[in-house]
Amino acid sequence: MIHCIDTHTHLDGEEFRDDLPAVIQRAKEAGVSKVFLPAVDLQSVGAILRVCREYPHYAYPMVGLHPEEVKDDFHEVLGEMKATYLCHSPKVEDNPFVAIGEVGLDFYWSREYESQQLEAFEEQVKWSVETGLPLMIHCRKAQNEMVKIMRKYADDLPGGVFHCFTGNEIEARELLSIDRFVLGIGGVLTFKKSHLPEVLPSAVPLDRIVLETDSPYMAPVPHRGKRNESAFVVHVMQRLAEAYQVSIETIANSTNDNVARVFGIS
Repeated sequence: MIHCIDTHTHLDGEEFRDDLPAVIQRAKEAGVSKVFLPAVDLQSVGAILRVCREYPHYAYPMVGLHPEEVKDDFHEVLGEMKATYLCHSPKVEDNPFVAIGEVGLDFYWSREYESQQLEAFEEQVKWSVETGLPLMIHCRKAQNEMVKIMRKYADDLPGGVFHCFTGNEIEARELLSIDRFVLGIGGVLTFKKSHLPEVLPSAVPLDRIVLETDSPYMAPVPHRGKRNESAFVVHVMQRLAEAYQVSIETIANSTNDNVARVFGIS
């Protein structure tokens, strides 16, 4: 069986409350050897840790504040998050975090909390430098602002993932100019109108890609419109193999190697 890793799945969400064991079992049967769970706020970190304790050495947690969850109280939230989960707390000794995430900037719907998002993101970029944990970055309609902040710390950042990349060649090259970072590719690749099958082979070498689902969101074809789950990452892998004109085994081996390099997990 070909094995691969889903580097971004929200299995702690309510969408999986009733059938998580079956979802995990289907992922394992599909060849998904590990899943990484990003946090979105303070409460979700606890939920993620519970899932990861239930599935040790299979599900791995992240810690961070999602940009859409950044409000006026972000200083307090980040302070509590850091004190509870990143300061050698006994609560998490058996669940080491694999990344700072899901963090970033999102100005797609509104710029109401723009200044707060910018400050919160920079603070969590500093966490990455301080802890040596890679970043899992969410960015919508804010690439210029994001890159500007990251360039300040580029020499010291350990690396990370630009989650859910859907951009063009120019955007890809700008992101990959930041050393030790890779692009997270998910279900959008399989959509009929997606330009990624042309963009990626022309601008992104295979050693700069990891696989992800972002489940329960953005299910790939042939499951588009349904709840996404980790097992469906195999459809992303198949489409990548077609786009790069290589075998599925090549995609699996490359992306697994990239996960090992960025996250230190193989």
